[in-house]
Amino acid sequence: MQLISRMPAAVKVQWVLWVAVFLMMFFTMLPEDGFWQAAVFSLLNILFYALVIYGNISWLYPRYYLKKRIWVYVITVPLFLLAAGSIRGILLTWIYNTWFTTHPEPLTTAIMLRYLTGIPLLFLMSFIMRMAIVYFELKAQAAALVLQNTRTELNLLKSQVQPHFLFNTLNNIYYEAYLEAPRTAALIERLSDIMRYFVDESPKDQVDISTEIKFLENYIALERIRIRHGIDLQFTSEVPGGCTIPPMLLMTFVENIFKHGIDKTSMQNHIDISLVKQDNALLFTTRNSLPGQPVHNHPGGSGIDNLRKRLTLLYGGNFTLQTGKSGNYFTALLSVPL
Repeated sequence: MQLISRMPAAVKVQWVLWVAVFLMMFFTMLPEDGFWQAAVFSLLNILFYALVIYGNISWLYPRYYLKKRIWVYVITVPLFLLAAGSIRGILLTWIYNTWFTTHPEPLTTAIMLRYLTGIPLLFLMSFIMRMAIVYFELKAQAAALVLQNTRTELNLLKSQVQPHFLFNTLNNIYYEAYLEAPRTAALIERLSDIMRYFVDESPKDQVDISTEIKFLENYIALERIRIRHGIDLQFTSEVPGGCTIPPMLLMTFVENIFKHGIDKTSMQNHIDISLVKQDNALLFTTRNSLPGQPVHNHPGGSGIDNLRKRLTLLYGGNFTLQTGKSGNYFTALLSVPL
């Protein structure tokens, strides 16, 4: 029961549908064919129905049609249906002649046509099945996204201990520091902007790209303080105003650079960060030199895995997330639709 309760809604619906079809076929054949023949033939027919339906929606359709190889799809489908129908006719006739009759029937053209007749209808039903599966998957993704947003907002509320008090205090410290140490005052101002972003912007579904860029710049400026020898960092942005993205979408890559890609004892830390618009997509890439010795003070986290899960909830499969090493550099790439 626990296994069934953990199944996605789309999977449950499919199991219910196949069990219902099996029972209908079984009880239809039972009076004339007997229990075992009705059970065996119902099960085998269900398996061939599933082969045709899932063969189309899980293999042929995404492999050829969705990849714009339409002519290959048009040619492959009839061959696939003919092969499935022929195998079904040959196998069921052999089983019938071997186990369920004393007078074997020859496999005639009429019998083969009978087995092939219903195959095109099954092929059309596969598209109905696909639409139903997509509907339940989208519904589940929407519910999961709502749950994640709710949890995020709850955690944010828990962490907001008198935020206005903190902002006012930081403002007072800023004015005091501005008179004695302007550089320190500038850093306090960046910290205040980051905290205000967490409180005011992160709960939103979408933020302006300029707001996200400003947040990253503030974060980078504060991280620079901890690096003894400085870093060679280039941050280029070529995204027009008016573009919006979910908040905190770009932060994981930058945070990982400072956690795992900086050698504090080296003077050769190179970081390139690029944010551009390509067609109707936002392309975010980071490239950083790898430290001579692995950084051990930060245990491996789950930032990339969590980001991938969040992207899946937000965009389904319509995104690109790639990370990997190339020589002495580590590169990360993220592409999401705008």
